[in-house]
Amino acid sequence: MKSVFPIEKFRGLQTPFYYYNTGLLRETLALVRGEADKYGYRIHYAVKANANPRILTIIRENGLGADCVSGGEIRACLDAGFPADKVVFAGVGKADWEIDLGLDNDIFCFNAESAAELVVINERAGLKGKVAPVALRINPEVDAHTHAYITTGLKENKFGINLSQLEGVLDLLEGLKCVRLIGLHFHIGSQITDLSAFQGLCARVNEIQVSLFRRHLIVPNLNFGGGLGIDYEHPDRLAIPDFGAYFAIFHKHVALRPSQVVHFEPGRSIVGQCGSLITKVLYVKEGSYKKFAVLDAGFTELIRPAFYQAYHKMENLTSEGPLVRYDVVGPICESSDCFGKEVELNEVCRGDLIAIRSAGAYGEIMASQYNCRRLPVGYFSDTL
Repeated sequence: MKSVFPIEKFRGLQTPFYYYNTGLLRETLALVRGEADKYGYRIHYAVKANANPRILTIIRENGLGADCVSGGEIRACLDAGFPADKVVFAGVGKADWEIDLGLDNDIFCFNAESAAELVVINERAGLKGKVAPVALRINPEVDAHTHAYITTGLKENKFGINLSQLEGVLDLLEGLKCVRLIGLHFHIGSQITDLSAFQGLCARVNEIQVSLFRRHLIVPNLNFGGGLGIDYEHPDRLAIPDFGAYFAIFHKHVALRPSQVVHFEPGRSIVGQCGSLITKVLYVKEGSYKKFAVLDAGFTELIRPAFYQAYHKMENLTSEGPLVRYDVVGPICESSDCFGKEVELNEVCRGDLIAIRSAGAYGEIMASQYNCRRLPVGYFSDTL
């Protein structure tokens, strides 16, 4: 729907740029909070989806915590005003300085991904005279039925502690005096649209809880990560994912122990639909058997189509001409710099504005300066 964009205001801006609908973002956050509050669930926004400072501020203002996977993300969240006791720190390769940063700021939890990492966290905490709160990230061996690059819950993935290693890690923890086990952490993948995958995760977590109970161990926190997908084909009709159905699965299928708190780490599902990449047509190139719409945005501004072969809906904002098929490409000196083949767009001309939708997650945050290009600017609906 072209009406969702202030096209006249776009005309004076240098393209390409990101445009964020802050009204939709706030509406999404209100729904997330409302559905999670029904069950007392705690939400930590997955910062890797989008770390634009304004986006982070709006999310913090709505009461969410932060899920970070680097020291830089921790700093960005602290700068945006997130309370340290709402920050969780995951990642398979935490550097010493990143661990120290978390310890110095007394973050809520380190989601530890290996026995080797636990030893290092214990050492770093000991040097500071502290006890680090940790959750064990367990690889539950549940197939998320998503793209291979964003599947994280199978035993061949680099993430987490394999089920076969869990008993040994629990034995190790008994000898580590500067870490304190406060939870279990799981994340099976991203852009999951088959909710039955989450039901399978619940069943596996119930099994793990039984095995821990045999050791007289009940952890106070269960963190189920994120992964809920968005609808890339219908960004207006289905602008907000069904968080009600998502949280209801966990409420129905997880066998909680007394006083256990459940946590989630949504990212894409919160910010994905609020952002669009706005780009201009540089040329219409007539090939021998196809037409190319050459844009001034490339994979330097939105890498997902080149990296994941991901689909993004595209709209010509400034034409109501007949529908024509184009290969939509960027200016980068790589054949992979293609946003889509045989894309139907209203007939394009040089200077037309194209919106590449559902780009609020893993768009601006993954932008690069390859070919010495400038990084894209972000604009917001309530300040433009």
